[in-house]
Amino acid sequence: MLDTTRTYVAKITNYQQVRDDLDACGFSVAKLWNVGRYYIQKQWDETGEIPEEDELKSELKEHERYNDLHSHSSQRVLEELAEAFTGWYNSDDGNNPPGYRKRGDDHPRSTITWKKKGIRHDAKHGQIRLSKGFNLKDSRSDFILVEYETRPDLTVENIQQVRAVWNGDRWEIHIVCNEQIPIEDAPGDNIAGIDLGISNYLAIDYENGGSELYPGNTLKEDKHYFSQDEYQTEGSNGPSDRALNARRKLSRRKDHFLHTLSKHIVERCVAAGVGEIAVGNLSDIREDDSGEARNWGQAGNKKLHGWEFAQFTDLLEYKAEEYGILVTRTDEENTSKTCSCCGQIRDSNRVERGLYVCDSCETTMNADVNGAVNIRRKITQSPPTRDMSNGCLAQPGVYLFDRESGSFNTREQGVCKP
Repeated sequence: MLDTTRTYVAKITNYQQVRDDLDACGFSVAKLWNVGRYYIQKQWDETGEIPEEDELKSELKEHERYNDLHSHSSQRVLEELAEAFTGWYNSDDGNNPPGYRKRGDDHPRSTITWKKKGIRHDAKHGQIRLSKGFNLKDSRSDFILVEYETRPDLTVENIQQVRAVWNGDRWEIHIVCNEQIPIEDAPGDNIAGIDLGISNYLAIDYENGGSELYPGNTLKEDKHYFSQDEYQTEGSNGPSDRALNARRKLSRRKDHFLHTLSKHIVERCVAAGVGEIAVGNLSDIREDDSGEARNWGQAGNKKLHGWEFAQFTDLLEYKAEEYGILVTRTDEENTSKTCSCCGQIRDSNRVERGLYVCDSCETTMNADVNGAVNIRRKITQSPPTRDMSNGCLAQPGVYLFDRESGSFNTREQGVCKP
């Protein structure tokens, strides 16, 4: 059995009775976020440092806005704010740090999160009792009683979190549950290596099999479209309704792409008899050895800032585990510089973004596939070999994302460049 989490989206059936309470909590989340954002800005201006999550909680726990919500809900707001600043990459191309949640005098309906201590679940009657903060209670026993409805085939139990999410028209609840699901035996003993790139979203090489590329053109097109000046600009009254709708649409498209891609990769690995997937570990790519932000140039910083490698790897892990496939995050050191045929390490071998030409053995390869082969060998511990097919490495199969069907379809590629 595999211990995992599942998030179920549920419809609120007593919507009229709980809407005002959810509105009040949603507004309070935005207000507390703004209080935390103001504190961070003040500390940043005075000390040049961004406060850590623990400092935020300690300094703001006595603030009036903190008591608008259940204490664990308030803590989650500050955790998300700290995570937003931690994940923000301070590039030089005009990207802004996390902003305030306010438009004029109006605060948006922000997502409210309740942790286990703020939740009481009545599975028999399909009800969840959610705690209010002290400032929003009419009495000590005041709470929000949500009646919900999910798919008939779902059993909601072992709730870890409940989130109230405004979908643009009404509130809905997302119920996060711990579940045990049966897993199959591994499909085989083969190993696959995945190289996560910026130009090609990823390249994968299968042991005893071929290699494939998955271009990220769809994501790039979406980001370019939704990142026009009117979308990026935030005036004195905050982002417009049009900008907020664009951001939500972009987020939905990105999530669909990543879920579809990770599912497709797992299905391909099952068919290839793969029991372990090696993925390049990019957790420190935004920082150098001293902890300072790396500068990849204006174009590189912009691409890196929107790179969802962590989200993709997380999705790949839990989808692969259902089939008994292990996902191992592997050090990427020198994998893009090393020739997978002879083992020579030279920066100059990567002559263009998508082309690798070894000046020692004269092998011509797709650079991302070469990286995927080297990542796979980090697990297999097998040495480079000259017996590898130059054609297979230079012209891998290519899978493109089809918007109409929402799936990946194969297309053969005849050149090395992406």
